[in-house]
Amino acid sequence: MKRSTLFLLTMITALFLGACSNDNQESDQANMNHGEEPKQEEQASNENHAEMNHEEMNHSGSGEVPESLKEAENPTYKVGDKAILKTDHMEGMNGAEATIVGAFDTTAYAISYNPTTGGERVTNHKWIIHEEIQNASDEPYEPGAEVITEADHMKGMKGATAVIDSTEQTTVYMVDYTPTTGGEKVTNHKWVTESELSPK
Repeated sequence: MKRSTLFLLTMITALFLGACSNDNQESDQANMNHGEEPKQEEQASNENHAEMNHEEMNHSGSGEVPESLKEAENPTYKVGDKAILKTDHMEGMNGAEATIVGAFDTTAYAISYNPTTGGERVTNHKWIIHEEIQNASDEPYEPGAEVITEADHMKGMKGATAVIDSTEQTTVYMVDYTPTTGGEKVTNHKWVTESELSPK
């Protein structure tokens, strides 16, 4: 009798422990799966954001510049010169041959901002210039300053409150180029800086 009772208790205990072990394994597996999904979703979201930024960027511009913007007196690359782009603001830009259509001395800023049209925050956008800032001060802005941008390089940029990420006193260029990836010629692209060009 005692032996039967002891055997029964042992069996019940073994079953109970086995059930707990399975529950823990299922819980661990669920936690692992739960941990993986957000990473995949986050990666997809970042890819979609990059595509959105690329699609919403105006590849070609009107060629109009702010009235207060001064033409460079002695630029390294003069209007009509050819140069090679050494920047990747957009797909097909890096390595493309560019024709200079404008050269101006100013302060260029990389900015981060939330589009006025909603959507994800745009970070380290290059470039807007001092003359594209609403009610711009006489002196260049320092990194960390908040400004309202008048530039409309991308949808939702004009009128947005932006934070200055970096500042560069330089000559900026407006350029025409054909993307290395093919497609239509880009005209009056704003802006590339002196350091983003190399001689042809």
